[in-house]
Amino acid sequence: MNDHQDTLEFARAQDAADPRRSFRDEFHFPQKDGQPVIYFTGNSLGLQPKGAAAALKQELDDWAALGVEGHLKAKHPWYSYHEELTAFTARLVGAKESEVVVMNQLTSNLHFLLVSFYQPKGNRKKILTEQRPFPSDTYAFASQIAFHGGDPGTDLVEVQPRAGEYTLRTEDILARIHELGDELALVCFGGVNFYTGQAFDLAAITEAAHAIGACAGYDLAHAAGNLHLKLHEWNVDFAAWCTYKYLNSGPGSVGGVFVHEKHHGKGLPLFAGWWGHDKHERFRMERAFKPMNSAEAWQVSNAPVFSMAVHRVALEQFDRAGIANLRAKSEQLTGYLAFIIAEVAKATKTDLEVITPGDPAQRGCQLSIVAHGKGKDLFHAISANGVVADWREPNVIRVAPVPMYNSFEDAWRFGQVLKSALS
Repeated sequence: MNDHQDTLEFARAQDAADPRRSFRDEFHFPQKDGQPVIYFTGNSLGLQPKGAAAALKQELDDWAALGVEGHLKAKHPWYSYHEELTAFTARLVGAKESEVVVMNQLTSNLHFLLVSFYQPKGNRKKILTEQRPFPSDTYAFASQIAFHGGDPGTDLVEVQPRAGEYTLRTEDILARIHELGDELALVCFGGVNFYTGQAFDLAAITEAAHAIGACAGYDLAHAAGNLHLKLHEWNVDFAAWCTYKYLNSGPGSVGGVFVHEKHHGKGLPLFAGWWGHDKHERFRMERAFKPMNSAEAWQVSNAPVFSMAVHRVALEQFDRAGIANLRAKSEQLTGYLAFIIAEVAKATKTDLEVITPGDPAQRGCQLSIVAHGKGKDLFHAISANGVVADWREPNVIRVAPVPMYNSFEDAWRFGQVLKSALS
């Protein structure tokens, strides 16, 4: 779509031609002055699916009626609840069903995976990540390095952008991997950087890491439900993600993990728990741990059913929509929003710098805007007029037109609010 127009008629025509436009009606939108807000912060917390309340009520009703027997007799038996999510999850991230499991939460899962995949030995002890990953990742990496007796100051390495640039070039990432060589134990990036919105070439990074003998894993908090992932095909070693951003599963909801099948049953070190034990023998309550021959071996605890109930609704929506279809719409919708922002900048003679890459292959649906000379006052002004976006220090406004529920009209109306705030 290179023939964009900054008109309401154009935006509505695009929405009318969108075969996935009906999904918008399956979500609750916060209201301002009796009208739905322009909700552009699904990269922080996704909207609530309308089916979430009934899904939760089903589990509450089964608990009330069945008590402990709900583990086996509930409509969705709690004992095996996570198994209902597996096929959906595998399709969503491009994995085999044996390679994924829904469990715990993001940073907990990252720590559990690092136990297995960060094993510093001799000179090979460094972790490579992007400049300024999400702080929780930095804390996890540094604490794992320190736990193994290393020095986070030297063993945690960040790839820096070139002077005057905000984002990383793939060739610079690959060159840094090659340069570190046999000092590198692990490459672990965010699939999409939370601050800039840059999507990384996970296939190329994984291949480069493996070529010098390192593992490759990813925090997919901003990528799952946003990008069209192919984790098995890309030969990724492991990944972890949350489900409350693009996956619309509620605040603090359950997380997910991927472990490539080549690592199953290979005796990797892991922190064991009873839900990772062979499910056919789990209730024998024996002392020796017998891990399942799948990603489920990394489980430690039984299913958090209430959060999984909402997640099931969200996954069913993604399955009906199709992640490839959503990604195709996302490229069009985000491209239109970028066009609108540029039109507003010209009309108001304002320096609105989108620091997210312009190449659709290097971004998801998030655009990060630096409004030079305006700062947080601009963010407050658009918020007061019905835009729900977010601010990241020191100077970025993040907006994310989510293809599951945002529209081209949302993008156009955002432009009108932004233009008014700048005029």
